[in-house]
Amino acid sequence: MRFGPVEITDRLGRNVILRNAEISDAEDLIRYLKVTTSETPFLIREPDEVRLTREQEENFIRNNIDAERELLLIATVDGKHIGNCSLMSVGPYKRYAHRCDIAIALYQEFCGCGVGTKMMRTVLDLAKEAGYEQAELEVISDNKRAIALYRKLGFEKFGCFPRNMKYTDGTYSNADWMMKRL
Repeated sequence: MRFGPVEITDRLGRNVILRNAEISDAEDLIRYLKVTTSETPFLIREPDEVRLTREQEENFIRNNIDAERELLLIATVDGKHIGNCSLMSVGPYKRYAHRCDIAIALYQEFCGCGVGTKMMRTVLDLAKEAGYEQAELEVISDNKRAIALYRKLGFEKFGCFPRNMKYTDGTYSNADWMMKRL
């Protein structure tokens, strides 16, 4: 799906550009994955598990651009990539056509500035326009900041995945399954 560019302003008065990822963003997106996975325990990978090649990332971006109902939305400030929000179908089957998955992550230095809220609202509006009837996501149960954002946007918790993630130190985290009707 193609989107943008659209300019918004964050709480600090910075101009933020929202647009779909382009092939030329591949290296930035790989670097983003490596950094964000080391900044927070709330993402699904360990930093050493980010092993994507440029070609793999370019193919992923191309597939999102070509898809009618999927989007990899990125945010930039002064040309610097600061975060992503994705819209993905749950599956290719007719019985799942009403459902989509949403995921978001920002570099920590850009959290709390309103960018995540604006990205999520943008993606949720696009999901509804694309014909989805409900948006779903998983969030680590201890990620209170993200849960507060999702609740503010109308998501409700409908279940819990106990011991969803196991960390390298042997500890576990549960994950909440949240959904919003569009």
